[in-house]
Amino acid sequence: MRVPHSVFVPAILALAFAYAAVAAEGQRAARIYHLGYLGIGTASEGSPILDPFRQGLRELGYVQGQNLELEIRYADGKPEQLPALAAELVRLKVDIIVTSSGVAALGAKKATQTIPIVMLNSSDAVRQGLVASLARPGGNVTGLTNISPETSPKRLQILTEMLPRVARVGILWCGALNPTSEQEWAETQEAAKVLGLQLSSLEARGREDLSVTFASAAKQRLQAVVMFDCSRLNTSADQIVELSLKHGLPTMYPYRRFTEAGGLMSYGVSNLSNARRAASYVDKILKGAKPSDLPVEQPTKFDCVINLKTAKSLGLAIPQALLLRADEVIQ
Repeated sequence: MRVPHSVFVPAILALAFAYAAVAAEGQRAARIYHLGYLGIGTASEGSPILDPFRQGLRELGYVQGQNLELEIRYADGKPEQLPALAAELVRLKVDIIVTSSGVAALGAKKATQTIPIVMLNSSDAVRQGLVASLARPGGNVTGLTNISPETSPKRLQILTEMLPRVARVGILWCGALNPTSEQEWAETQEAAKVLGLQLSSLEARGREDLSVTFASAAKQRLQAVVMFDCSRLNTSADQIVELSLKHGLPTMYPYRRFTEAGGLMSYGVSNLSNARRAASYVDKILKGAKPSDLPVEQPTKFDCVINLKTAKSLGLAIPQALLLRADEVIQ
């Protein structure tokens, strides 16, 4: 039976379109995206953050070794090395540079003004000069920020619940080296007035200052310590925890990794949640979005973690109400 010409031609065209669609899909599937990762700490410190980021990418269809390659660079706690490491990633022509912090993003921005930069975490990206504003970044940097004015008062509130008789509290921070520290110091002072606490500055510019700083805290007979978020100090979690326990100082930390390392308690932004959410920024940019058009997200999830074993070693009885409110209690 002869097929009418009016039927044959549309059928051929339909087959041609279908073939073209399959071929185009095959080309898209064959594309391998190259991401660079720049961390200020070490590989062992970076792994807990990278894992949820990779998981977020997998959920969006990006699998390392299949359609994704990840070049990883760590500064081993030396911020001055970040620009050179970022320059390596630029020479490799990565599609996006993902950074562990705002400080790492600054290093990346010194190396490129064109390659998109996505921050897994940052302090105050505006004060750091990374973006024009959170709503309209305006350049090649976007991602997530940890800034939240409620954090400092909340840390002091939790501390006073755990230590009802506390009066003298040391603030471990890196001073003006961190663009957001002075604002956090002011917010903490205001909260301390309301709670009737006396604050003492314990400034440390890096890990080399920590022993002297904690010795000063003991000499002043401080009853507890609250640590600010500072990239220069965050990479020294084990040392800080060890010193706080050596001097018998109950310490409130900014991130859960300190309590996992044996610290007493932490309250702060969920870095793991941030890292997973950052994958969506990578996805949008790879699909054509511009970093300048993607607002920087502020934190929505905070973790309160208490290390019960450490509390017992310090002779502290944690109120049951506080234990029930904690997101995690390490036994």
